[in-house]
Amino acid sequence: MTNTNKFTAIYVRRSVSDKDKGNNSLSIDAQREECIRYVGEEADYKVYCDDGKSGKDVYHRPEFMQMMSDAKDGLIDKIVVKKYDRFSRNMREYLNITDELDRYGVGVISLSEPFNTETKEGRMMRNNLLNFAEFERETIAARVKDAYSTKAVETGFYQGGKMFFGFQSSRQTINGKTGSVLVPSEAAQTVIAAYEIYKNTDTSLSDVVNHIKEHNLPYSVTESAGVIHRSMDRSEISRILENPLYVRADKNVYAYFLSRGYTMIDDIDAYDGVHGLMWHKCREDDKFIKVGYHEGLVDSETWLAVQDKKSHNHKIPQSRGHIKSWLVGLTKCGHCGKALLIAYSYNADKTKIWRYYNCTGFKTIKGCSKKSMRMKLRPDEVENAVFEAMKAHIAEFEVTKNSIRNKSSEAEKIRTELLRIETDSKKLIDRLIDADDVLFGYIQDKISELHAKKNEYEKQLLTIERKVKRIDTKPILDPLNRWDELTIEEKNALAKVMIDRIDVTDEDGINIHFSF
Repeated sequence: MTNTNKFTAIYVRRSVSDKDKGNNSLSIDAQREECIRYVGEEADYKVYCDDGKSGKDVYHRPEFMQMMSDAKDGLIDKIVVKKYDRFSRNMREYLNITDELDRYGVGVISLSEPFNTETKEGRMMRNNLLNFAEFERETIAARVKDAYSTKAVETGFYQGGKMFFGFQSSRQTINGKTGSVLVPSEAAQTVIAAYEIYKNTDTSLSDVVNHIKEHNLPYSVTESAGVIHRSMDRSEISRILENPLYVRADKNVYAYFLSRGYTMIDDIDAYDGVHGLMWHKCREDDKFIKVGYHEGLVDSETWLAVQDKKSHNHKIPQSRGHIKSWLVGLTKCGHCGKALLIAYSYNADKTKIWRYYNCTGFKTIKGCSKKSMRMKLRPDEVENAVFEAMKAHIAEFEVTKNSIRNKSSEAEKIRTELLRIETDSKKLIDRLIDADDVLFGYIQDKISELHAKKNEYEKQLLTIERKVKRIDTKPILDPLNRWDELTIEEKNALAKVMIDRIDVTDEDGINIHFSF
């Protein structure tokens, strides 16, 4: 479709972060007014407005998508924006869109960037600015991701919130900085006793709880709003026994966490056998250890002995009541994703029983794409196949884990290089303010090189971290080797440790999704 009466499109956008910063120059009204002044009050224009929409991509911005549709239909002559980053903050996406607009015969004009994109020099400047905008967005995203633990990483001070059992907060000045430092409270003796008792091979969490009760040891936890009294139970004791906050960390503790894929913020020399540790986990693959300013309560030998005992003492929980299959809760219909239930059928004299699967999704409102509720594939077949797959998976995992046991040191080297790249990039960006044309081009090339290196290092690190994921297989190998001795409930519990779900269809068979 073509239209000789084309109009000028004015595109305005404001993200949530712009609102939070109180940036009035980027308000919707301010952008609209400035763009209208440029095109003229009497001009034929249309305003497309995406308020509260991120510049990360265009697909979640309905007005932008409508504007692109109008451009494709030949309704738009040119697009006017306050700044190019209102249009897009992703350089690859921006270039793809502008190429598309070029094919439609639509130009893009920015009121803030003083260059002409019709010239090669102007296009180079535009690309550089958008490159820096994308770099800034990636940097901000990384900082937001790490905001939870930034202060702890930098200082080692206690950051407030729930007070850790056995400690209280004391305001102190260390290395010229003032903050809250954890110091032992009256309840510290409870923590020390818990570790001393549990490290013995013949003791349990119940023994620790009983000792606390018999000796009337403190069990109150101080919160920011006051003192909360509660009974000390096994789950709370278990959490205390796993927390590195209490260990007087030395070189052996450093090696322990390094082998488990943690990012070690401090050099090994900081592990002096006196101070405790702070650990943070922002997401599954993002966890680090920082030496705190507080002193630990338990020596490293005791703490490591407790960790070793806990890692090999994972008991398989007992399920209540009778279950019809040790795969109950795991088997799903591969067509609709709903659970499969086991039903029974009998021969004429009821001397023989057959088990079969029924899809629970068949009777839902949405239904299941499978024509019949009953599956031809029988539970006995699935159970046998899954058991063999579990044994093969553990064997394969052991081989893989042994072959890459020394990869953690390589990951630490890569993380160090990534930090160095980020530092160098920031230094280069700071030099842009006073750079002439020659220096500007040189800096831009160096930043591009660093960005390429960063991407390559991140790919290597992701590969290593996926492979070096630490799983203690000892509590799994033993029950697998004595499978016939296990109850159906114990088999079910073990299967749930290893497997997320099992998709079953008559057409494609069995698809097992292992959890590691």
